[in-house]
Amino acid sequence: MKKRITTIFTLAALTIATVSCKDKAKEATTAEVQEVKTEASASQKYIADAAASSIQWKGNKPGGSHNGTIKIENGVLSANGDKIESGSFLINMGSIVVEDIPADDKMNGKLLGHLKDADFFDVEAHPNAAFEITGSTVAEGKTMLSGNLSIKGIKHNITFPVSVTNDANGLTLTSETFTIDRTKWDIKYKSKSVFGDLGDKFINDDIELKITVKAAKA
Repeated sequence: MKKRITTIFTLAALTIATVSCKDKAKEATTAEVQEVKTEASASQKYIADAAASSIQWKGNKPGGSHNGTIKIENGVLSANGDKIESGSFLINMGSIVVEDIPADDKMNGKLLGHLKDADFFDVEAHPNAAFEITGSTVAEGKTMLSGNLSIKGIKHNITFPVSVTNDANGLTLTSETFTIDRTKWDIKYKSKSVFGDLGDKFINDDIELKITVKAAKA
């Protein structure tokens, strides 16, 4: 009987581990800064609709997570059909919102203040982040978009999968959910890879992101 119970728990643990691995978003490929693409003569220019564009974020820690959104302040994209040729957008870090805690709960304000202070995004010193497109390729049937991501004045080139739709109403670029390692942008608060004595009081290095940019023809 004891052996049977042990086997059941082992199978359950393996099932949970398998599901967790399957559901975990892939980390964006990170490389050195690359040259920014310029607009090609045959490209159509699109202006981002700030009200309809945003970035969803999620941070995880043992026993829980927090999530919310950040606004895209402005941006421009150039595309030839469904192929993104070049572009960039500015991210308003002061617009960060926490969605998993009610807005009128004091813990919402506490977390929001912490995310904006120097432990995390240091919004006072670095009010904006930015993304500049450096190229796109197709791999295994997916469009892989590359660009220089600047956070807290630190730039790294990242590559992640996106889908692009282009119709009479304009262009929509939507990324799959992907992760970045926050420590590469000097966000080290309670990072287990930086501080070795945190026990289970750490916050995962990976931040999940999902980008949506809606844009109209210029």
